[in-house]
Amino acid sequence: MTEQPPGPPADAPHEIDAGESGPDAPAAADAGGALPSIEALRRFVAGSAGRVGKREIARAFRIGPEQRPALRDLLRQLGHDGTLAPAGAKRYLTPGRLAEEMLVVVTGTDPDGDAIARPVAWQGEGPPPQVWMHREPRGQPALAPGERVIARLKRISSGRSAGKYEGRTVRRISQAPGRVLGVFRPSPEEPPRGGLRQPEAGRLVPTDRRQKAEWSIPHGESLDAEPDEVVLAEPLPQAGYGLKPARIVERLGRMGEARSISLISIHTHGIPDEFPSDVLAQAEAAQEVGLHDRTDLRDLPLVTIDGEDARDFDDAVFAEAGPDGGWRLVVAIADVAHYVPAGSELDREATRRGNSVYFPDRVVPMLPEALSNGWCSLRPRENRGCLFVEMSVGADGARHSHRFGRGLMRSAARLTYEQVQDAHDAGSTPDGVPEALLPALYGAFRALQAARSRRGTLDLDLPERRIRLDEQGRIASITPRTRLDSHRLIEEFMVLANVAAAEELQRRRTPCMFRIHAPPSPEKLDALRDFLATLDIRLKPAGELRPADLDAMLRQVADTPMAPQVNEMVLRSQSQAEYSPENIGHFGLALAEYAHFTSPIRRYADLLVHRGLIAGLGLGKDGLKPDAGTLFESLGEQVTQTERRAALAERDAQERYIAAHMADKIGAIFTARISGVTRFGLFVTLPETGATGLVPVSTLPRDQWTHDETANALTGRHSRMSYRLTQPVEVRLLEAVPVTGGLLFAPAGHDAGPADAAGPSRGAHSQRRP
Repeated sequence: MTEQPPGPPADAPHEIDAGESGPDAPAAADAGGALPSIEALRRFVAGSAGRVGKREIARAFRIGPEQRPALRDLLRQLGHDGTLAPAGAKRYLTPGRLAEEMLVVVTGTDPDGDAIARPVAWQGEGPPPQVWMHREPRGQPALAPGERVIARLKRISSGRSAGKYEGRTVRRISQAPGRVLGVFRPSPEEPPRGGLRQPEAGRLVPTDRRQKAEWSIPHGESLDAEPDEVVLAEPLPQAGYGLKPARIVERLGRMGEARSISLISIHTHGIPDEFPSDVLAQAEAAQEVGLHDRTDLRDLPLVTIDGEDARDFDDAVFAEAGPDGGWRLVVAIADVAHYVPAGSELDREATRRGNSVYFPDRVVPMLPEALSNGWCSLRPRENRGCLFVEMSVGADGARHSHRFGRGLMRSAARLTYEQVQDAHDAGSTPDGVPEALLPALYGAFRALQAARSRRGTLDLDLPERRIRLDEQGRIASITPRTRLDSHRLIEEFMVLANVAAAEELQRRRTPCMFRIHAPPSPEKLDALRDFLATLDIRLKPAGELRPADLDAMLRQVADTPMAPQVNEMVLRSQSQAEYSPENIGHFGLALAEYAHFTSPIRRYADLLVHRGLIAGLGLGKDGLKPDAGTLFESLGEQVTQTERRAALAERDAQERYIAAHMADKIGAIFTARISGVTRFGLFVTLPETGATGLVPVSTLPRDQWTHDETANALTGRHSRMSYRLTQPVEVRLLEAVPVTGGLLFAPAGHDAGPADAAGPSRGAHSQRRP
């Protein structure tokens, strides 16, 4: 994604309706059929009265049919680099501008309890514009996070709130009332006054840190919730001012329990976690696949290699030495398309979920357990249907040929990454595995790795954390996951199979759901270049930069204290990968064609690729339907959004698990590194657990602190003491709040001076709704 360029004047917000043309249209019509310049396109879109698409642009600039494919490619690229902002299917508007009326989703509340929302259709770079919603009419329930409404918007064009919007509800369109997830805190037991009952049973403290106000739970609406219990509540109509009332509708367990932490993320992000009965019935009616017209692979010693805590096994691999120092590789993937017919109840539910979501204590699967852990899981020594690709790879790692088919396989062994790595290092063989298999797998991997190095890909070093739970479901430890060659081996095999799938579908002109990754925008690269300059690291200009250049820079800082932050900043500079039927390549992997083929149990995009291969290769009647490609654009947007929703939910859960793990360590001293610098304080990260928290400026030593945005530093005016990005610091834990995942630190060994720190601190925290 890209940073938005400066938009039109703040006093003239508008969106662009298809079919209307702006003031530049007559002049544009003189273009004589040539593609318009980028500036002419920008002027035309800015001058139109609503969203505009390819048809309107082609008519305004008199572009003939022969030029329309080039126009489509140009518009898509301008959408990716931020010159234009995508605004629905094949429509664009001026970046940073919102319509006078549009669909918004409530994301939180301000300290007064009033709703804050964002536009649903926002696809620009950076955070979407905030919409400060007016209170609902008297007697109507308050807007709650997750609720969607059509809002009339008015741009705020002055003061610190410039660029934000005020919103008034035109129509509430959520199918179910908005709900609030939080922790129940009962009111103190006090004797009634004058025979009157207490006004409330307790308060609801929201789990989402974006909600700044508590909710009041009236008497009779608490569902007998216990203190510190995680509950789900619905807003009630409000008669006057004060805290907004809500009714508890579900009790989810004690705060801090592993179960409650994952449920908070599930409910906060609206992840479907219960299957309808007809979907479960269809899955449970599934039966074993027979051989029929399939290729019999049961004698081929395919093995699955996954993490120790893996919950499903959808890919298996095999390798053997080939002629001229090359390799024969087979990657077999569970045949999910056989069990999930297009248009079925199973298919509709899988589309709605988009992907599986993984938490330390559970998985919310895309498919019911009867399939995800049953017939579609490649269990050892059990017959399973599969789609497979057989590939021939030269000694140089180049793929010479490939062949797809539909088979019946029987996994020889379920191996873990650690087992495979230990066996390879020791020169031994795991049980049930042919002696020649591991040497062949690693030999092919080395060849593929060398080819990847020559291609020049971006390989970020961003360690994952593993959260281990004990038998009672409590957090036992949080440690970095070790990245082994066995992990990279599987990655290389999967990438090779994914590229083969994309090429095969393109060759056969079959619709393909590509996995695309646009290059970084010039604005993002400028921000990265400014950061690297503070470390005396130079970066090539945007037009010359390749993934290999970024990777070489990362290798330059590897094993230095600055490496974690540099990797993080490079990640932030990247566009977000997405799914699309239109191919623009994959920048990070330096690949011209790429599609996800290898995980149809947990990703709907992979299932679409399987169906495309089945249709294109004539492997059965359960492939893509003839008109399926017309839905790929909207499906690509859907599965991209569900993937990002899952990533946010998993990250939020991890933050809460970490906060719960740290809750009994208040006052402890930790070595941390500064991972963010703002005018209201420092963000610090603990290397072992990955815990990130805030050091407020009010806790820094007594001084007047100045924020240097370019240098990423806070500097004391009198002491000249400086806190800089990547700098190691000793910090003391002040607060850990599992309900929100928030951590608060202070510098170890320093006394703060609230009066001296008040200048920058007060400005950072005093922003209220306009």
